[in-house]
Amino acid sequence: MKIVLASASSRRKELLKRLVKSFQVIVSDFNESSIVFHKDCASYVMKLAEGKAKNVCDKCTDRDLIIIGCDTVVFFNGKIMGKPSSGEEAFYMLKSLSGNEHRVYSGISVIDKSSNKIYNDFVCTTVKFSEIDDRQIGKYLKTGEYIDKAGSYGIQGYGGIFVEEICGCYYNVVGLPLNKLYNMLSRMGVNL
Repeated sequence: MKIVLASASSRRKELLKRLVKSFQVIVSDFNESSIVFHKDCASYVMKLAEGKAKNVCDKCTDRDLIIIGCDTVVFFNGKIMGKPSSGEEAFYMLKSLSGNEHRVYSGISVIDKSSNKIYNDFVCTTVKFSEIDDRQIGKYLKTGEYIDKAGSYGIQGYGGIFVEEICGCYYNVVGLPLNKLYNMLSRMGVNL
């Protein structure tokens, strides 16, 4: 059985290599704006992950496939913080997170194309930032690391210096909750 990762994320690709020796990457072009956020982050990220996985599933003619979709968001003060559209928006996000706790949600969707079964789940991790000042934020923004990161930071990179504490799965904050995915694939009978 072949495994397909429905993501352009280099971080997800790197993490999946820890579970699976060989897999293919097919980037999803799912329209994420088609999913409306209704204050339930778990449901929201699972729908996004499933949309990505289904989009790639529809592109593949081979039936002997396991397709993995994933989506990660930062949730703070009742709002979703996705990837920033500008340095100014990234500055605002990081300033908001300074000294506060936020939650990182990842939805995972695994499709077994041979049986047409879909398995969805999610992980939530609480992250606490230390107090950060404008100079620290400005220095971080100059690294460019924030550009493709939900909430404008990467815990695995320079942005990790802002993180005072986490409660939950570290890999969820990076973008692919390994333990959850491993257990999902194992329950499906995928030989890892």
